[in-house]
Amino acid sequence: MDPAPVSAPEASPHDPWGPPSMIASDVDGTLLDGEEITPRTRAVLAGAAERGVELVLATGRPPRWIPPITEQLAGTPVRVRYAVCANGAIVYDVLADRLLHVEALDQEVLRRLAAVVAEVLPGAGLAAERAGAIAGGDANDAATAPFVATNGYQHAWLNPDHLEVDDEHIFSAPAVKMLARLPGMSSREMAERLAPRVGDLAELTFSIDTGLIEFSVPRVHKASGLAWLTAHTDVDGRAPIAFGDMPNDIEMLRWAGLGVAMGHGDPAALAAADLVAPPNVEDGLAQVLERWF
Repeated sequence: MDPAPVSAPEASPHDPWGPPSMIASDVDGTLLDGEEITPRTRAVLAGAAERGVELVLATGRPPRWIPPITEQLAGTPVRVRYAVCANGAIVYDVLADRLLHVEALDQEVLRRLAAVVAEVLPGAGLAAERAGAIAGGDANDAATAPFVATNGYQHAWLNPDHLEVDDEHIFSAPAVKMLARLPGMSSREMAERLAPRVGDLAELTFSIDTGLIEFSVPRVHKASGLAWLTAHTDVDGRAPIAFGDMPNDIEMLRWAGLGVAMGHGDPAALAAADLVAPPNVEDGLAQVLERWF
């Protein structure tokens, strides 16, 4: 059955679910309208915070890309304490700037994944996202380059912050994510070709459909990161609501008490959701949360 679309933001005493105990939200394509959190979204998140319902970011972004989000909430009651980063491979204490939990692919697995990519997708560039610290350490360990990429890797975003390395260096340290990039082929087609060969070696997903695949430790995804967070902190996970738009959000949408996909999202995310909200450019997240806050 297709998930029901959201048709009205008005609160109803007859809603069968809610209010949520926490809000888990993807960032790009969900929380943000482009690069901004809109005034309407800030307002509803502030209303939730005033009721004791906190926002947890759940994103493919690394910790170093979290401050541009949290800074937009400065001056509001919203206090983002935690973020699940790198598709669940990192649980990040935002206020202390420390990594609480890290799940990394070891060097041998990275080599095996690279061999599969080379065979299945000739010409694809590789990159590795590294935690930069062990769990419990500073999130900004200057001794470790956080993002390394081969000469053939073409970035999928406009603000690359990588260190270019030779192919062998990609495997020189554990990585929370390995990325494969092949412009000109959709991420979906890449995933379909790779999945039979990757098998149980790694979790395989994508967050944009422009020729970028992301690998992580098996069974590590945003849902596993959120489950760890609610089990090891005082975040109230009794009735979570989750928002997302892409395949890397699927497990989170299924994990939540109420999973909400954005209307513009990938068909797989929509199929995994309990509700479909309007797109992010129409303040879809705010429209849903305004039922309660």
